[in-house]
Amino acid sequence: MKHGRWSVLLVTFLFVVALLSPAQIEPIVIPAGTPEDQALQAITKEPDDQKKLAMYEDFLKQFSSNPAAVAYGNWQLAQAYQGTGDLQKALDYGDKALASAPRSLDIFVSQASIAQQMKNNPKLLDYSVRGGEVYNSIGKTKPEGMSDQDFATQTEEQKNSAKNSYEFLEAAAFNVIVDETNAKARMSDIDRFTTAFPKSRFDESVASYAMMSLSELKDTTRVVAFGEKALAANPNNLAALLLLAGTYVEDPKPGSVAKGAAYAQRAVAAAKADAPDADRTRKLSAGVAYSTLGYAEMKQEKTAAAITDLKSATALLKGLDDQQYAVALYRLGYAYAKISRVTEAREVLMEAAKIPGPVQPLSQDLLAKVNAARAKGK
Repeated sequence: MKHGRWSVLLVTFLFVVALLSPAQIEPIVIPAGTPEDQALQAITKEPDDQKKLAMYEDFLKQFSSNPAAVAYGNWQLAQAYQGTGDLQKALDYGDKALASAPRSLDIFVSQASIAQQMKNNPKLLDYSVRGGEVYNSIGKTKPEGMSDQDFATQTEEQKNSAKNSYEFLEAAAFNVIVDETNAKARMSDIDRFTTAFPKSRFDESVASYAMMSLSELKDTTRVVAFGEKALAANPNNLAALLLLAGTYVEDPKPGSVAKGAAYAQRAVAAAKADAPDADRTRKLSAGVAYSTLGYAEMKQEKTAAAITDLKSATALLKGLDDQQYAVALYRLGYAYAKISRVTEAREVLMEAAKIPGPVQPLSQDLLAKVNAARAKGK
């Protein structure tokens, strides 16, 4: 919000509304004609940037008992130092502004942009989440004496005027989640995000990151909870279907493997890899689903069915993802070896053994065993 000369009546009314509505967005208002307003007019007219900084410092000392003046002065200093590239000083002044105006979305957006420039993701998430919480508090508390109709109108107007700021903060917080490499820290970020940005446009992606994080943390219960929530919103969510399939297949509880197979089958159907418009993502998803399904079938002693599905997996994954292709090859080689089809087992394991990655030593070890069995004539 840029400073300007408004009528005393209007700004005084706005300031009173801000005081009476603690659950609304807090505007920073300097009534026109006041000493604070006159001082700001003088600062605005000063052409020398360094002198402006000193004048703002004097302004803060002179009007230290006025929260709105303190918030505005510190905010202007934050923006000035951001412009000069002194980002740490900008952030410090912005924090002082927030201390005086803790419900100002404009300042949260300003602070988030500074944190973004600094690549300070913890701060960026904090400002974004706090700003999101302020936005979502709009309309929660009706001021005493205000009619329902006026309150509804005020709420709608505030939400509309603040929508762009909210969406900026929402996107900034989501990007922090995307950038985080530590599963535990990412999950903590997600927990804060989902509280501050309910019904987010990024909900599906956030759920995928949550399930991936919880899978890394081996928190099966929460993986399933997030997965089911994602599927309730979108039954064809491939990320949720694949992660639930993989989670259940590895779960030792009775009945889990069958559940994993069922989710894998749903993923195959949702991916529609044979459709003319199937893109790389859908084909890759189908390949991983077939690989998981084949793995589940092996665990269920359905080796013939497993071989069929694992062959489908390798056909889809070849050239799309080396690591997933290697996994499917290893599983197919294992299935062949299990029913003594040594020649086929050797053929696919030789290919898997050439692919660098975590599956390579497993493939090499199984290939050595298959070769030893072949040498013995088994």
